[in-house]
Amino acid sequence: MSQELERVYTINLGKALLSVDTHRAPRAINMIKEFARHHMKTEEIKIEEDLAHQIWSKGVRSPPRKIRVRMSKTDEGYV
Repeated sequence: MSQELERVYTINLGKALLSVDTHRAPRAINMIKEFARHHMKTEEIKIEEDLAHQIWSKGVRSPPRKIRVRMSKTDEGYV
């Protein structure tokens, strides 16, 4: 019996824009991982390629201010 927990969140990435301009996109990725750890209560976080492309779409200096993501937690504890 597989129990998958799936949730949709809108994550505000405004604080990533306050960091040095050459570190904004990596900071946004780290913010998404921290958000997932906190809300899904697991340490194993994997970012899909589509989400990474969305963050990096306008380059390292200007990631989106907010992004809507769907997170699903598997039986093994991966998000």
